[in-house]
Parts: sequence; structure tokens; C-alpha cells
Amino acid sequence: MTTPPTRRTGSARRRSRPLAALLPAVLLTAALTVPAAGAPAPAPTPASAETCAPLAPGASALAEGAVAAACQEVAAGTWYTWGGGHGPRPGPTYGQVDPDDPASAHDPERLGFDCSGLVRHAYARAAGADILDGAAAVQHYTHRTATRFTAADGLAPLLPGDLLAWGTSARLHHIAVYLGKGRMVEARQSGTRIMVSDVRLGGDYFGAVRITTGPVDGRLFRTWGSGVWTKARPALAAARVYAFPGPTTVRVACQTHAEPVTAEGYTNDAWSYLPDYRAWVTNIYLQGPAWLPDVPACP
Repeated sequence: MTTPPTRRTGSARRRSRPLAALLPAVLLTAALTVPAAGAPAPAPTPASAETCAPLAPGASALAEGAVAAACQEVAAGTWYTWGGGHGPRPGPTYGQVDPDDPASAHDPERLGFDCSGLVRHAYARAAGADILDGAAAVQHYTHRTATRFTAADGLAPLLPGDLLAWGTSARLHHIAVYLGKGRMVEARQSGTRIMVSDVRLGGDYFGAVRITTGPVDGRLFRTWGSGVWTKARPALAAARVYAFPGPTTVRVACQTHAEPVTAEGYTNDAWSYLPDYRAWVTNIYLQGPAWLPDVPACP
């Protein structure tokens, strides 16, 4: 096994799937051409650009810029394509075949985005930097969060540009950009184009986050390894919350001495609280010394 950067790694497993795809501006006339024999029927004509815009006041310039970038893809008739938008840089890419979705058979032929690819592209255009790389869960749990909302909060406190997520704490599978007034822009599924939809609050709607590029409250550290689980309490037997699919930048609020953990030949009783995940992780899985520098002890 590879020697850790400063020590340690995790061992649990988790499959990470990209979730949303997007295509650079294409002409609506091209979107309406007759498909070749054997190709699926074209999706309905995209909604007009006028239906996709911030529908409420109060959003930041960053959020409004992200809405504008996502809405450009609605106006362009950009396809959803599974895995699209996850290239080395933000922007549309050709998709992949999702083994669980027969409708994705033509995704490798379509330049576009999946759900998280669209979010990545939209905020990169607005911020001028690739601030939300990764799949839906990584984007929802980003350390660049200004405010978090649970499903119980509903839509009342949300502003245009907030990111809506669906799934569970262990696996978030979809993410979209809120417009206001119960509407959102999303890359939903194979065989459809980037669209404006009603927010689906039922089922497994998980909550929302508001993105900021301002100062981060807390210290940032990097996990390493793959499948590193966070826990509901600083204990090995505690409920699992979320597993990092790979090295991830996390915000640490505080740390405490709790149950000792032994992994990769190291033993440590220090655990860190990650406010974005509302969960704990043993310091063995964080790059740095056993007791993290400049991080306060938890009350």
C-alpha cells in the first residue's frame, strides 16, 4: 500500500457517479433537425430564455451569474449527457453510457452536461474559477457554503443560485440551481435537454446550500485515501454519514479527544468535527499532525 502523505488512509468503499451534463451554446435550429435512423426522437423544444432567470430578488452577483450561465444552456438546447462536464476544465464534454439507464445509449455522441457538470460550469463562469469541481455530493458539502438549509426549511428562505440536492446523507444523486418561485434549472436525465422545472420537494429532497467565494469560517484540511467515512459521533460504532470518494478539502470547526482509532499502523484518539457534513472524522484520515494545528478544542 502507498505510504500516506503524512500518515494514513481509510478503507471503506464507495462508488462515485457523476450526475449532470451540459453543452456549449448550439443553435436551436440544429436542436430541431430530424434525427438519423435509429436515433431517439428529439426532446421537446427547450423553454425560451425568458423562462429561465432569477425569479426573486436578493441573490448575490455570483449567484445571479451562475443562474445566467445555466440559463444560457437552456436557451441553447444543450443535451443532458451522463458524465458530461467533468473534463479537466469546466465546460461541456461528451458523455458516457450509464449501465443503469438504457436512455443513455446516445450520450457518448452528445456534447453536454450531467447535473453536477452543469453546476460546475455555471459557477465557474460566474466566479472565474473552478470552485465546484466534483459530483453532486462534493458540491453540496463544499467548504464554500455560506448557508445550509434542510428539507424541513422548504423553499421560503432560498434565493436564486442556491443549490438544491436530492438523495441521502450517504449518497446524494442529483443537484440543481434554484431560480426562485419554486422553479429550478437542471440537467435531469439522459434523453432530455437542460431544462427549467418545478422543484420536487417530495421524495428524497435533501436540502440546499448557498455558495460564497468569501472567507472560510474554520480551517481547511485535505483528506486522503478513498472511502473514508464520517461518523455521527466521534466513535467507530457511530452511524456512518458520508464517505469521501477520494481526497477532499474539508472545513474543520474543532477537534476533541475521544475513542482511539488504529489504522495503517497509527493510533490516534483525536477526532475533528466537520460542520459542512455535520459529522466527525478521525484525524488519522486528515493530512497533518495527529492534533491539528490552530484548530480549537471542541466544547
